[in-house]
Amino acid sequence: MKKGPVTPKGFRDIEPEQAKKRRGTIDKIAGVLEEFGFVPLETPTIEFAETLLGKYGEEEKLIYQFTDRGGRRLALRYDLTVPLARYVANNLGVIEKGPFRRYQIGQVFRGENPQAGRYREFAQFDFDAVGSASLEEDAKVIAATIAATRKLGLAKAQLAINDRGNFESLSIEDIRAIDKIYKVGKENTKKELLDFVERSTPTEDLRKIFEILDKIYSLAEGKDFFFDPTLARGLDYYTGAIFELKPNGRPEDQTIGGGGRYDNLIGMFAGRKIPAVGFSFGLDRLIELV
Repeated sequence: MKKGPVTPKGFRDIEPEQAKKRRGTIDKIAGVLEEFGFVPLETPTIEFAETLLGKYGEEEKLIYQFTDRGGRRLALRYDLTVPLARYVANNLGVIEKGPFRRYQIGQVFRGENPQAGRYREFAQFDFDAVGSASLEEDAKVIAATIAATRKLGLAKAQLAINDRGNFESLSIEDIRAIDKIYKVGKENTKKELLDFVERSTPTEDLRKIFEILDKIYSLAEGKDFFFDPTLARGLDYYTGAIFELKPNGRPEDQTIGGGGRYDNLIGMFAGRKIPAVGFSFGLDRLIELV
């Protein structure tokens, strides 16, 4: 029997049962986020290429770029964070009365090698607090992440947390090498970097965040979150606390979401410093677990 066309490598159809499961997962997370004061926002799938370029470090090569019939250089969005930065820079009124807390669900595109659980088109579920440098916003994002995870029934999941401030003395190459320790193995990592990790401790900001999580949200270190000195996050725009969601509470687990504080990115567009902190669920990986 003749078959129809196939999808490009790294792209796929979402079957009805999977689509239904995805919708249920999204609804549960959205319900939790709205309880924490986040509101929905939608942005275009396509941006001008120059909007996205220069924001992702070595990952920039994965951006899908093309030129339209009008000669304009365009790109498919790589994530939902840079479009948020562009939106806020063009709508500064949303942060005049306090942090703008938004969530968004959307398809993003990355020209990487497809493998189990990784596709070239996939859905992200982002939420961010923009306009406040208070560590209480970091704690709120962390608490909302954990609350949503528990709502989905992932009782063992924990957030691995570190601070980019721990890496101020290192080159960007060394930071990226530390971030890949569990991917490449300790035997393939420079000893001086392993020694650096062994000496690392929570920064003063992290200790304050952990205190807020305990006192305000009744979250416990070792049960809901843990300090991970190997966590570096590859994207260059992070400036403070960084975190990744681990399904079984181990640093070597495959990440099912990540985020952190990025106080300089939005200012690139707005011409002024606008602090922000956020998190992104990897929906495909998350749905495999619920």
